[in-house]
Amino acid sequence: MTSLSTISKHTQRHPFHLVDPSPWPFVASLAAFSSVIGGVMYMHAYKEGSFILLIGFFSLLFSMFVWWRDVIRESTFEGHHTGIVQQGLRYGMILFIISEILFFFAFFWAFFHSSLAPTVEIGSIWPPKGISVLNPWEIPFLNTLILLLSGCTVTWCHHAIIAKYRTQSIISLSLTIILAIIFTSFQVYEYTTADFRLSDGIYGSTFYMATGFHGFHVFVGTISLLICLVRLYQYQLTGQHHFGFESAAWYWHFVDVVWLFLFVSIYWWGGS
Repeated sequence: MTSLSTISKHTQRHPFHLVDPSPWPFVASLAAFSSVIGGVMYMHAYKEGSFILLIGFFSLLFSMFVWWRDVIRESTFEGHHTGIVQQGLRYGMILFIISEILFFFAFFWAFFHSSLAPTVEIGSIWPPKGISVLNPWEIPFLNTLILLLSGCTVTWCHHAIIAKYRTQSIISLSLTIILAIIFTSFQVYEYTTADFRLSDGIYGSTFYMATGFHGFHVFVGTISLLICLVRLYQYQLTGQHHFGFESAAWYWHFVDVVWLFLFVSIYWWGGS
């Protein structure tokens, strides 16, 4: 009787996943906080700002790796991600993307606040005098085409996974990652050739904060898609169980849409 009662106590009578205690949310919070503090110190030319930024950034990457590793283990090998759990994860991803929309909304607000009614301190014109803006129809337009194409390839991959076309899903996801790397490379080149910097007044601040954080989101999305590619190779994504890829695809489409707003408002309208 004792053994039977012990077994019944450990029998799960509901489809929900009661997550085991984990240190990674706390570690990730500390890493993100360190990254922000280090970034602010670096922007204000404090001596140890770059060191704290790098420590926080690499700690955040480590937290992402071990946390996602645990989630993949719980999903793939322990079978905790039932249908209702996946539904909850979808709601969580939707709320996360909404919070990211509000995050970028603050940068667009700052940009339009300064550009629609330029103050006398910047000459009452936009772009301010002395700022040599980037041509929107060169690298920015090329990057727009690259991101739109990557949105097509990631959608192709999604449909291929559902239809169980393994070869097509691997090819399309690989193309998406290659396009993402090309986009990031062009943006780095654009930053190195630009005639203005983050410290060049309100234009430099709004431009680099908006496009720079978008570039960081592209970097995070690229890592997510790369992990999905590895899982695809290991037969961990199926037509019925692929929320890890689905969330990465949603995030990637969000990155695409934000870039369209950035291109139209900051590069095209704001630079004319």
